Amino acid sequence: MNDPAVFKDSPWKALDPALLAQAANVPTMLAPEEQQFYAWATSEWMQDKGAVVDLGCFAGGSTARLAAGHQHAGHTGLIHAYDRFGANEEVKTHILYKQGIAPFEGNNILELAIDLLTPWTERISLHPGQIEDQSWEEGPIEILVMDASKTVQTMDAMTRTFFPSLIPGRSLVVQQDYLFWRQPWIAIQMELLADYFVPVAHVPNNTMVFLNTKQIDGTALEHAAVGPIPHDRRLDLLRLAHQRTTEAGFDVSMPMDEQIRTFEQHPNVDRAKHFVQKF
Repeated sequence: MNDPAVFKDSPWKALDPALLAQAANVPTMLAPEEQQFYAWATSEWMQDKGAVVDLGCFAGGSTARLAAGHQHAGHTGLIHAYDRFGANEEVKTHILYKQGIAPFEGNNILELAIDLLTPWTERISLHPGQIEDQSWEEGPIEILVMDASKTVQTMDAMTRTFFPSLIPGRSLVVQQDYLFWRQPWIAIQMELLADYFVPVAHVPNNTMVFLNTKQIDGTALEHAAVGPIPHDRRLDLLRLAHQRTTEAGFDVSMPMDEQIRTFEQHPNVDRAKHFVQKF
């Protein structure tokens, strides 16, 4: 499957529910359609030309969905999952316990993730720690999931580390929080890299998927850094991102408008938690 036109009809919606049955045991914050897309991407789009990288896997929920499709297709490469593997009491109570995990002491969830991902152990390599401090030396990346862009600095660091290994014409970058009102810098950065990516799918709630079209080199990475850009320029880029996604036919005007209005009221904010409320 090589034709980007395949995304137009949202084929992941027709995914056999049985493919995700085992993964359903792993807690996740992904919406149902996002879960379908993850499994479809590894089972149908992926051709085993590179690795799968999951940046911000929490307790392994996204990794399990990627692994389900990966296993179904019989791929031989690895899924590399990165996270700090920590959860405070609020997250444990409202996410983990509500999805069937028994209460436990402490904030470390690495062992929990290892246990939950046991059905796919041979397919997964876990990388605990701060993602922005990690490196990548495992060759081409065919599917890159980004769900850890909680600050501008972290996002810029992940881009520098992983984007050069994308495969033009083949690699998907799944921007999990592209439309989330607290993380406008994702859309800003993808607009800076507009010559290197085309948007191919919107997967509700907040996910936009991009196909890499051109090799990303050092010059492109330097241009893509959001950190040095002043607020007014970021705002202009956010408006351009709104224009590009809507002109590409995606029904995302409402969340993009919300991002713009919120960002106008929060100049110079670089951390998601510093957006205290929507516009």
